Amino acid sequence: MMDRDMTDLRVLYIGGTGTISTSCVRLSLECGMRVYGLNRGSNRAARSLPEGVTWLRGDVTDEASVLSAIEGLDFDAIVNFLSYDASDAERSVKTFRGRTKQYVQISSASVYGKPVLQAPIVESTPRHNRFLEYARAKLRAEDVLKRANRDEDFPVTIVRPSHTYDDANPPLPGGWTVVARIARGAEIPVHGDGTSLWTLTHAEDFAVGLIGLLGNPRAIGESFHITGEDIYTWDQIYTIVADALGVDAKLVHVASELFPVVAPDWFWSDLLVGDLAHSAVFDNSKIHRFVPSFAPKLTFHRAAERMIDWRRDHPQQTCADEATDAVLSRVVGAYYAGRQAFAERAPR
Repeated sequence: MMDRDMTDLRVLYIGGTGTISTSCVRLSLECGMRVYGLNRGSNRAARSLPEGVTWLRGDVTDEASVLSAIEGLDFDAIVNFLSYDASDAERSVKTFRGRTKQYVQISSASVYGKPVLQAPIVESTPRHNRFLEYARAKLRAEDVLKRANRDEDFPVTIVRPSHTYDDANPPLPGGWTVVARIARGAEIPVHGDGTSLWTLTHAEDFAVGLIGLLGNPRAIGESFHITGEDIYTWDQIYTIVADALGVDAKLVHVASELFPVVAPDWFWSDLLVGDLAHSAVFDNSKIHRFVPSFAPKLTFHRAAERMIDWRRDHPQQTCADEATDAVLSRVVGAYYAGRQAFAERAPR
């Protein structure tokens, strides 16, 4: 149950078929909202969506394309899952000014300063990330929108997810390839010593928090992180997946900084150094105040079982990626090579 009547709220999702947004679209429909989705029409088959979404075809990077798609429409809320940098934010202000009562920027909790100097993280924790360009770009987008809110009353709400996953997207660096390695008994490189604390959020839990903010005028000008409240070490995360598979996890602890050395072009390498290597525990008091119904329900133990069921039922979408598997093997090999070299040089 949501905290207030949302029947007939008109909401536009930019994206709407991804890991986080699919659950948000589903819950919006369940709450009786009139739901629109804007995308280029190329990803709808990735996750099943219920009937009831009015799909608009447009390219969010092309202002004319978006204006053509939404011609004659206005919205109570627009939620943008596809805004990544300052230019995206500037284009959104220009495009949606006067067309919505609320514009929700999906940012990222990676914008909070790393390493974290005080825990838990709150919305006023300093924002900076010297290690991760993705986080810096998201931060610049936030700043554009904050200025637009301050200077011209643009109705923005900023939402910061942190490592949100669903049944079709396991929260492991390397995704389904790592699950396949665990299943066959291959060694898994774990950054650091495996004991840093990490927060995981299932998209269904995140959706409750997001949907509860839509149409709420008190949320305008505010920033929120929306995260789970189950905290794990990385060793626990990998072991829980192994338990769901019915096997033992073979973990190799590797310095986080080794990943970009061995695999500089791998997507996860910079993310490991700039975000995942640092403990991240969040205080959700603010989202609880604004959305009393927000109460994360899915523990990762239960979610992992659901993911393994999804893998069994969708073998074509969950097969291992050869390039990713090669990267992981290379990192493991580099660890053992370094250990051997040290042993050979050590005094006897």
